[in-house]
Amino acid sequence: MTVKTIRDHYADGRFALSIEIFPPKTPKGDASLEANLDRLTTYNPAFVSCTYGAGGTTQDRTIDWCRTVDEKYDLPATAHFTCVGSTREELEDWLDRATAAGIHSFMALRGDPPQGSDEFRAVPGGLSYANELVGLIRERQPEVGIGVAGYPEKHQEAPDAETDLQNLKRKVETGADAVFTQLFFVNDNFFRFRDDCGRVGIDVPIVPGIMPITQFARIQRICNMCAAVFPDDLAARLEAVQDDEEAQFEIGVEHAVEQCRQLVDAGVPGIHFYALNKSQACERILDALGTNAAV
Repeated sequence: MTVKTIRDHYADGRFALSIEIFPPKTPKGDASLEANLDRLTTYNPAFVSCTYGAGGTTQDRTIDWCRTVDEKYDLPATAHFTCVGSTREELEDWLDRATAAGIHSFMALRGDPPQGSDEFRAVPGGLSYANELVGLIRERQPEVGIGVAGYPEKHQEAPDAETDLQNLKRKVETGADAVFTQLFFVNDNFFRFRDDCGRVGIDVPIVPGIMPITQFARIQRICNMCAAVFPDDLAARLEAVQDDEEAQFEIGVEHAVEQCRQLVDAGVPGIHFYALNKSQACERILDALGTNAAV
């Protein structure tokens, strides 16, 4: 397989579909994820990304699953990489092991505060910000691809949107190749964010992150955690069928299809699906878009 990094996936205006997974905790979960990837990879995603786990708890599993994506599906894998709970030396060691395992792209994230804490604090000898992690990666492995997170509706810890935008700009200036957004459900907020990125000179691809709604209670929890805006009319529709999971799924898919159609028509460079290790919603959305990942 020709080595491709994040920067290559969006070269020359190509549209790139990408899928995000997380390492399961059990053999049964592994088997289920492989079955779902068997279906999702028929849509020819440009790459699959794998999360790093809260506090870096799945570091080795992240490498294992990236290797599976590469070897079984002949697809480039992108590994999430966070600052949480690690010294600079430990981060460098994991990065070297990941690249030795054939991983050529990374999502550089500060990471969430450890469980039970409301505030992120770097460990002694660790890193405090995602731009520092981008710098470490770029210094130690200069040829790899680097993605970073962007927040169309502002990171919940940022005092205001402009400060958040300047934080993102620092990540890009330090060496990030593309921005992947937090989940959102209001496209106008993404378009405003994209325009603001251009205004401050962020000129890398801005890729929308889409999480299909399959269960209203779950998406409420996720939105509360990341302060994502959830439209009142959509919430009302889902509340009305809160005892009917199939109806919730149908409403969620319908909303995501319309979101994705608008985004594609507006010229986004790709769509990054937060698949939650399930294929059914993403399959329905891609089928409705009438695409085999060329969109």
